[in-house]
Amino acid sequence: MGCTCIYIATTWLLLTHILLLIIVVSEANKKVPAVIVFGDSSVDSGNNNEIGTVLKSNFRPYGRDFEGGNPTGRFCNGRVPPDFIAEAFGVKSAIPAYLDPAYSIKDFATGVCFASAGTGYDNATAEVLNVMPMWKELENYKEYQAKLRGYVGVEKANEIIREALYLMSLGTNDFLENYYILPTRRFHFTVSQYQDFLLGIAENFVKELYSLGARKISITGLVPMGCLPLERATNIFGDHECNEEYNNVALGFNKKLDRLILKLNRKLPLLKVVSANAYDIVNDIITRPSAYGYEVVEKACCSTGTFEMSYLCSDKNPLTCPDANKYVFWDAFHPTEKTNRIVSNYLIPKLLANFR
Repeated sequence: MGCTCIYIATTWLLLTHILLLIIVVSEANKKVPAVIVFGDSSVDSGNNNEIGTVLKSNFRPYGRDFEGGNPTGRFCNGRVPPDFIAEAFGVKSAIPAYLDPAYSIKDFATGVCFASAGTGYDNATAEVLNVMPMWKELENYKEYQAKLRGYVGVEKANEIIREALYLMSLGTNDFLENYYILPTRRFHFTVSQYQDFLLGIAENFVKELYSLGARKISITGLVPMGCLPLERATNIFGDHECNEEYNNVALGFNKKLDRLILKLNRKLPLLKVVSANAYDIVNDIITRPSAYGYEVVEKACCSTGTFEMSYLCSDKNPLTCPDANKYVFWDAFHPTEKTNRIVSNYLIPKLLANFR
């Protein structure tokens, strides 16, 4: 009888502990009511579909592994990192693009993407392919705030704005589409000076978000951009290996970004900024692809993986691979959904620890 009582008491205690844990986790998830995204093609979920640029991905094979097999404007065969991150926080499984007419403020109240493929911190980068510069993304966000207050009321909207998780992912285009391609910035800046120039813009952008009510911000640094299939293809004199000069630039940028994040956390009360540094995990995937179940890393799934991106990635090309999960990269510039998932799973524990 005594053993039975002890067993019942222990079982009850265990069930109570589990129940409390469920309640705590549930309450924690509620602390991030929305995920709000700024950046470039690494996170764009379809905004470029609605603007006058040639840089679009609203056609197959893009999106062929997305739910329903529909091309959404994501530069991927499926989902991009903000989708996985939002799902991990219990918000939603896909973040809609702000300019997509299929969605309304009802959808955007729990997550919205302002990103534009091809953009960068530098306004001059956005001009290369006529995409939205960062200042326009911010203007759209201000418009969104007004719509949100009209939809849920001022008090609730301010709570969503304050508790939302803000994701920023950009910087690669500033180097690969601007600095190393066009002469203007190289004439005025050394690499180090250009890094500082970009980070100055990033700092001002974060301060502006803070002034508008944001309190939880994640900034993604640069990945090993010298190992993108496009950069390997053009690295003729380096036997089509990774361009280590570009990778070193990315590492240097990330170190400076980490210092900026420390500065922002010290100077802005109530703000929490986290560095979502994906360089190491992407580098490990590229260095040890078989450990992650990949068969091909040098070329992309979409055709040969040399120059294919946007309209050069064709569903009719017989070289486009049937199984994207065997490839690290989807097109010459962007990861497959599988890679996006692995990278997101690497970052999510840090985000959950800091923003729950």
